[in-house]
Amino acid sequence: MQTTERIETVPVEAAIPFLQWTPVIAGAFVAAAVSVILMAAGSAIGFSIVSSSPTWRDASPALAVASGLYLLLTALVSFGFGGYVAGRLRERWTTSAHSDVVEFRDGTHGLLAWAIAVLIIGLVAAASAASLASKAVQPAISPEATAGERLIAYELDRLFRAERPPAAGDLTYSRAEAGRILLAATGRQGITADDRAYLVRLAANRTGIALPDAERRVTDAITAAITAVQKARRSAVILGFSTAVSLLLGAAAAWYASCVGGRYRDGVSPSLAWRWPQTA
Repeated sequence: MQTTERIETVPVEAAIPFLQWTPVIAGAFVAAAVSVILMAAGSAIGFSIVSSSPTWRDASPALAVASGLYLLLTALVSFGFGGYVAGRLRERWTTSAHSDVVEFRDGTHGLLAWAIAVLIIGLVAAASAASLASKAVQPAISPEATAGERLIAYELDRLFRAERPPAAGDLTYSRAEAGRILLAATGRQGITADDRAYLVRLAANRTGIALPDAERRVTDAITAAITAVQKARRSAVILGFSTAVSLLLGAAAAWYASCVGGRYRDGVSPSLAWRWPQTA
């Protein structure tokens, strides 16, 4: 008589690492690529807070706000897309994992993809800025001029405008010196009487105009320099605030989109509303 033994097999779940770097890196590259494309499109249609055009100082506050909103939209779309890719490409978690644990793991993948994408975008932006700065040709400005003096280059041109201008080398030091005086005048304490009188004499001697005309030119140059510096500071504040808010909301979008992509990967219909983890 033959006896048969029944052998029961227990399914063994393969251990899956907590972090899966392949989908994270893939999502980061997707987010960076979409972000660069959208930022380039925004610059083409005029949604750029910082511009190299001489008319940037005439930009309205509404344009600055619209540029900030476009930057926010760019962050939500690009980082959301990258987070979704990071969550959708990862391997299925074990069936015994709690839903809150799965959501935290998916969100972590999206957050890491966001962080790597931010670094990539920062490196691309820094390289682009360095390339544009190295290729910029500004023959009317002395090589020794600082970034602040380049900001008020037009005011310096008006200050030293003459019917018969001297040779270019003769104004190199005078322009730089006048630029530093005008930048000092934009400070909280304003321009001193000695600096103002010296600037009037400098403009009169270099252009050959009368002292009253030089006085008016200096007054106009100081007013215009103060306005230019204030607008530059305001644009920098708007750009910095918009960038910070966009990156923070982009991190939230990457977290949520990665959770949505992970639930689709597991064959679970994602909720349309944000769900806080519930305690038992």
